[in-house]
Amino acid sequence: MSENQANSNPVAELRQLEEIIGQVATTLEAQRELLRRRRLAMPPTIISGLEALKQDFKRLEDNVLSEQTELQQLRALADMSTRITNSLDVGTCLHETMELVIVLTNAERGYIILKNPDTGELEFRVSNESGVLGTGVTGSDRPQISMTVVNEVMSTGEPLLADNAFKDERLANQQSIINFTLRSVLCVPLQYKDDILGAVYVDNRMLTGIFSEREKNLMMAFANIAAVAITNARMYTHAEQILAEITQVKELMDNIFSSVGSGIIAVDSDDLVHTFNRAASEILNVTPDAAVGSGVQHVLQRAELQLNDQLALVREKDADQSLELHAELPGRGQVALALSLSPLKDNNDMTQGVTVVMDDITHLHEHETTISAMKRILPEGMVEQITEIANIDMGGMRREVTCIFADVRPWHSLPDVSPREKLRIINQYQAVATACIHECGGIIDKYMGNEVMALFNTQLNPERKHAQQALDCALLMRDHFVALYEELGISPDPHYYVIGMFTGEATLGNIGSFNRREFTALGSTINISKRVQENAAQGAITITQQTLDHIRMHNGGAQNYDVRPREPIFGKGLSQRMKAYEVYRSG
Repeated sequence: MSENQANSNPVAELRQLEEIIGQVATTLEAQRELLRRRRLAMPPTIISGLEALKQDFKRLEDNVLSEQTELQQLRALADMSTRITNSLDVGTCLHETMELVIVLTNAERGYIILKNPDTGELEFRVSNESGVLGTGVTGSDRPQISMTVVNEVMSTGEPLLADNAFKDERLANQQSIINFTLRSVLCVPLQYKDDILGAVYVDNRMLTGIFSEREKNLMMAFANIAAVAITNARMYTHAEQILAEITQVKELMDNIFSSVGSGIIAVDSDDLVHTFNRAASEILNVTPDAAVGSGVQHVLQRAELQLNDQLALVREKDADQSLELHAELPGRGQVALALSLSPLKDNNDMTQGVTVVMDDITHLHEHETTISAMKRILPEGMVEQITEIANIDMGGMRREVTCIFADVRPWHSLPDVSPREKLRIINQYQAVATACIHECGGIIDKYMGNEVMALFNTQLNPERKHAQQALDCALLMRDHFVALYEELGISPDPHYYVIGMFTGEATLGNIGSFNRREFTALGSTINISKRVQENAAQGAITITQQTLDHIRMHNGGAQNYDVRPREPIFGKGLSQRMKAYEVYRSG
């Protein structure tokens, strides 16, 4: 048996009893007629008692019907409450439940009217006539209802029930009641705490007396539920808007942090990472997902960084800390980092954590290392002219130069040791030659194992007395090699070095490509310089007549050296024998 059937049984039983009473009354009436014919009388109380009993059953039936109706309304109200409070779409839910309210109250029409929280205007949000949801109806589109009733209810916060609006003294003079031929009107406030949100309005233009206290109580209960639901919906919408704004701001901040070239790590008071931007991820080779929410020490340990003392110092002293460090990062190798640690403060200027800003300065250190390496190759001040080197045309230019070739330690003179040890010995001698070339203003063109080639009077180291400058360099090499022999405790005879030079025109410029180029010198002058060095005696500095003439010409004819003629040089690339000399210091 269904619930409705169960609820209908008492009424059916009462009606059955009423029929039985009616049958009994009919039978007694017939019996009373028979008795009258026999001149007998039936007690009059019997018939009147049955009539009273019949009226009692009728009243009982009405009461049961009323209670069933009220129970049905209460159950419907409970169902409405569940549906409204559990639904995220409050507008649709209110529309559906409003239709049920109309049925339960026997109303013809029903509306939920809300006051716009921003403008204060009244908006018809739910209507059983138009079915329009979520859009206000204003001006001429408003339904034909008594706004006097609505305004009265909203201003007083009290419900208004008129079972016959035409005869109700409160409404008799209201033009809307007359114009819209309203009979029964029921309006209750939508109130949440002390805030009146609007009103629930139902009416009937045909029938009077269809609304009672029971319908008013039902409407009040429904209005209370609806007011809570509407307030919750507004709060939920407001929270969504705030969340959307927060999300938008967060996305903007994330984009800003992501685009910042410096790594940014924000650590809260519990030492948990809550900000870890793209640059920090790239620098430390740790993904943001692995960092955010994890302990800062765990994140730094993954990157093999030790910043415990610095983080503690920032918190203790509430002051900024800056440092540079070198670290071996997993997946990246050796890097150089510049770190700035600052207190992370809240709106009350209270320290709540630490912000770490890091910059990868590995490229700067590499640049400094490169500059240092270049300074080992180029003389002091030459590195500053590196831009000029890069801007020299690829085609080169003709220029008079003096070129030196120096064999600092012939291979045959090296002891029988490992290649690594031989390289170490060669580097000792090359270091001496390099220092002398730089000191005398020469440019090292290239190293060739145990030999070095240097140029004087290029575009980068112009010098009018370049031949004398080159000869001074060779003599300085000799002095320093002698000092090295003494340091090593050796006394080679003859000395190891073999130095030759030549003065003449050569083509100087960059060779290679636009992406990779090298400054060098080409031409017969360079080739002859090499031939002079190849024909020089071990432990001797050999020059040709051209170099000697250049020295004399630019030195007023004076000769400050011990110049000793030697056998002319003739070899590959030379069309005729060349006068040559061995040079020593005077005295």
